Amino acid sequence: MPLSLELPSPTSFRLTEKFILLLVFSAFITLCFGAIFFLPDSSKLLSGVFFHSSAVETNTRTGTDSVSNIAIGTDEKILAKIRKDHEKALVEAKDTLQKRPDEIKQEIQNDKEKVSQENRWKGARNDNNLPVIEYVRPPGATGHEPADPETKERRAKIKEMMKFAWDSYKRYAWGSNELRPVSKQGHSSNLFGSIKGATIVDALDTLYIMEMYEDFDMATEWVEKNLDFNVNAEVSVFEVNIRFVGGLLSAYYLSGKEVFRKKAIELGEKLLPAFKTPTGIPWALLNLKSGIGRNWPWASGGSSILAEYGTLHLEFMHLSKLSGNPAFAEKVMNIRKVLNRLDKPQGLYPNYLNPNSGQWGQHHVSVGGLGDSFYEYLLKAWLMSDKTDDEGKKLYYDALKAIETSLIRKSSGGLTYIAEWKGGLLEHKMGHLTCFAGGMIALGADGAPEDQTGHQMEQAAEIARTCHESYARTTLKLGPEAFRFDGGVEAIATRQNEKYFILRPEVIETYMYMWRFTHDPKYRDWGWEAVQALEKYCRVDGGYSGVRDVYASSPNHDDVQQSFYLAETLKYLYLLFSDDDHLPFDHWVFNTEAHPLPVIKKIPDTVKPHQLE
Repeated sequence: MPLSLELPSPTSFRLTEKFILLLVFSAFITLCFGAIFFLPDSSKLLSGVFFHSSAVETNTRTGTDSVSNIAIGTDEKILAKIRKDHEKALVEAKDTLQKRPDEIKQEIQNDKEKVSQENRWKGARNDNNLPVIEYVRPPGATGHEPADPETKERRAKIKEMMKFAWDSYKRYAWGSNELRPVSKQGHSSNLFGSIKGATIVDALDTLYIMEMYEDFDMATEWVEKNLDFNVNAEVSVFEVNIRFVGGLLSAYYLSGKEVFRKKAIELGEKLLPAFKTPTGIPWALLNLKSGIGRNWPWASGGSSILAEYGTLHLEFMHLSKLSGNPAFAEKVMNIRKVLNRLDKPQGLYPNYLNPNSGQWGQHHVSVGGLGDSFYEYLLKAWLMSDKTDDEGKKLYYDALKAIETSLIRKSSGGLTYIAEWKGGLLEHKMGHLTCFAGGMIALGADGAPEDQTGHQMEQAAEIARTCHESYARTTLKLGPEAFRFDGGVEAIATRQNEKYFILRPEVIETYMYMWRFTHDPKYRDWGWEAVQALEKYCRVDGGYSGVRDVYASSPNHDDVQQSFYLAETLKYLYLLFSDDDHLPFDHWVFNTEAHPLPVIKKIPDTVKPHQLE
């Protein structure tokens, strides 16, 4: 049937009306320009009729001498605002006309939900001027002991490891960001500026999950009395978000203690100035007092980094939910708008994006460092939305398809790995950080399009095996920072600066996901191998330390107990030996620092405006 003869549906009428409204609005702005340039005294007329600016009102009080000067300044501001609004309207109209009808329909629905949410939060507020929320703890915050005696014993051992790591931190570094377990003193990274207590905030949820309630209460008291964000210091927006904001949000959802919600929102508000760039792509570094941001000087001509600006979504959606302030969600949704306008080389996302021009930097693509958690957060945004964020879902599966086509390779020895892409050339290297991808692919396999579930589970299992091999082929049975598949070697680090192990969690994270989805006992066996190596080579008198060379016959310790060892590595090990109903995946999503955040359930009509879903 010819298109002109098709009867329009109600949906198409709505879309047509939207186009007409956009065109009418654009015409109205153009008419305003005509009025400014062709009508006598039109700018004064506009300022008097439309804007009633305070400057004009001031003129009537200060006398006629100042009227003309102030009016000129006011006119220029009005002209600039009209031009900006006009340009914005044209860009939005152009973007809308390029979208498919189903995408426009989804946007309309999102706008409706946003207005509905804003109206819901215009209710009672507490002493901190935050919405009054009826706290409801999501299911599975704590678990029960496994029935199998061996699993129970191994789980108890991991809790003992957590207690030793925590007690060592308390004894030698309390209040510092991290612990130096060999020299038995505090350690501070410049990633956190002069904010203190990274290990305390990072460990809060692990303490709660392992039912170490006395320690949790001690940590809560420290947060209440000592955690201070009023510092004149530059911080990493990414690191502070995933460790501090994520840790505080998770502690709130697990315990219901209001201090964590208050502190998370306070810190979130201090991070908002990072988005003050021409594109809204945030700076990597931010001075929390001045609000001045900048990027890492080494990052491709002042670019922002994909894994940093792309790893804010989960936390910021929850900040909007808990604060009633839609700005947090708007900032991260705008990042998607910027990315959607850009061409992707072979469907891939380069690691560098200039926040001023909105254009890609050098074409370096990695699912490891600089790229990793961007892809993770696309999938988890969809899952955390109770599978309503269709845009996030599509972005994830499209990206995964491009990764499979361009980056996933198999070695001559049969090991599947994810290479890096630099300007069209593959570097056959895989980082320890990339090993999270096995768990990510398994987590997303159930929702995969076109009956790809089985294929993606096979991919996840192959990546898990490769990462296990990177551990098994070392002397200390701990994985190197990066390993290669060239020059006759497979899954082995060949450069000295890639041979270190800093207590990273990504391989164990993948074991945990693979166990949950398959219950194949080898994943628990592999996890236990890692426990034995950690105990033998990383445990020292004052805690746990990384090692500088996993191929050496004896460990050379780096003297740092990373905060993520307590937040991630030990938590994922504990969950690997726990039952599936402990932090079940249909109710919880882990941020990239392993802080569990609840799925934001669809809101039934019967829910009260102030009730936490």
